[in-house]
Amino acid sequence: MELRTNRRVLVALGMAGALAASSLALLRPESGAASSHREAPMIAGDPRNDNTDVYAFVSPDKPDTVTLMANFIPFEEPTGGPNFYQFDTNSRYSIKIDNNGDAKPDVTYQWTFRNEDRRGTSSFLYNNGPVTSLNDPNLLFKQRYTLKKITHAGTRTLTSSGIVAPSNTGPASMPRYCTLRAQSIKTLPGGGKAFAGQADEAFFADLRVFDLLYGGNLSEVGQDTFKGYNVHSLALQVPKKDVALRGNVGRNSVIGVWSTVDKWSPKGYVQVSRLGQPLVNEVVVPAALKDAFNALPPHKDADVPAVVKRVTNPEVPKLLEAIYGLKAPKTPRTDLVEIFLTGIAKANGPIKADLNSQILNKDAGKLRPSEMLRLNMAIPPTAGPNRLGVLAGDLQGFPNGRRLGDDVIDIALQAMAGAAQTGKLVDALAAGDKVNQNDKPFTAQFPYIPLPGNTSVNAR
Repeated sequence: MELRTNRRVLVALGMAGALAASSLALLRPESGAASSHREAPMIAGDPRNDNTDVYAFVSPDKPDTVTLMANFIPFEEPTGGPNFYQFDTNSRYSIKIDNNGDAKPDVTYQWTFRNEDRRGTSSFLYNNGPVTSLNDPNLLFKQRYTLKKITHAGTRTLTSSGIVAPSNTGPASMPRYCTLRAQSIKTLPGGGKAFAGQADEAFFADLRVFDLLYGGNLSEVGQDTFKGYNVHSLALQVPKKDVALRGNVGRNSVIGVWSTVDKWSPKGYVQVSRLGQPLVNEVVVPAALKDAFNALPPHKDADVPAVVKRVTNPEVPKLLEAIYGLKAPKTPRTDLVEIFLTGIAKANGPIKADLNSQILNKDAGKLRPSEMLRLNMAIPPTAGPNRLGVLAGDLQGFPNGRRLGDDVIDIALQAMAGAAQTGKLVDALAAGDKVNQNDKPFTAQFPYIPLPGNTSVNAR
């Protein structure tokens, strides 16, 4: 199968975290923790602050807006009561946007949470009767949030009264959970919307990839490890002009997006989670650096010379060669530095020059190399999204931002195996992990992520 895109774009998919990871060599491991599905030792013990996935895409039903999403708390068992799940009241959760290419946040949306617990000493229950609204007296525990927008001009409180959609405790307790979801969506000043609450785990993959890459012979595939689990999600839908450089989407359509969590400590707030591109810490960052990854802000990614070495001589292709006999692409991979750190520019090849390079923002200054999820807001939603995104010629998909339905596992494996360099898909990996979509359909309106389940995972 011929690739209908720039082969260099695809290589960047599999290497999305290598540059940032390399620059951690001089950091102290205890200074931060990693994110994304329990792959790092420290954050595995702090799931409320574990950022599992970040998404950024032009809203399919409102193409003048962009949707930004960050998910937390991996592997929420739906029936895991009686306390169920909640955001950390000692942390600040943020989605950050760089719109001028200097790798520093120009717009930050920041959530903080507070508890309303009416159980006291009278009950152990989350709710003591059917809950039909977010203000139902039967709901004994709920969280509220304050959402702030931070820019160079100052800080603005968008809402101080947001209500978190509760954990779905079951059909007897919450017979119409869709009503609770709808009530939790907050309209923001200026035309935006916000959502905070429990949702279905939208990431889909067979995690037996960690058993010597699907059992060493591709026999361990086809099982969605995340089926039935929930997460806690933070989502925004905002006008494009609110995040574009100088509010000019026509001249400055590219943004960089990542999420962080700052947790309170005796020394003040400390960053314990950072996530931009998917699969960074899980399959690229060496074990010794995993706990340090998220202490590093993007603007420091390229400060250490070891950065280049990690990109030009990646580990995963060597594993594919050792286990499956798939010849690894020749090293050094000198093209990766330009592609990963800057996005796609005109000099990169025949693909459209405006895919996801921040240097194409007309009003931007000098580009600072950095790892983040880049989105070109000028590329409209496609009528027929392809799960392989750019790999299949769907320029609105990953790595041009990330949609809920983008199959980042299959895309990454193809890129690591060299599909981008040869211009053809690697036939031996054509089927990928045989998990091609989420077990639940996405919704047609914000926040798009499916409602949380209420059936025990072991009941499937």
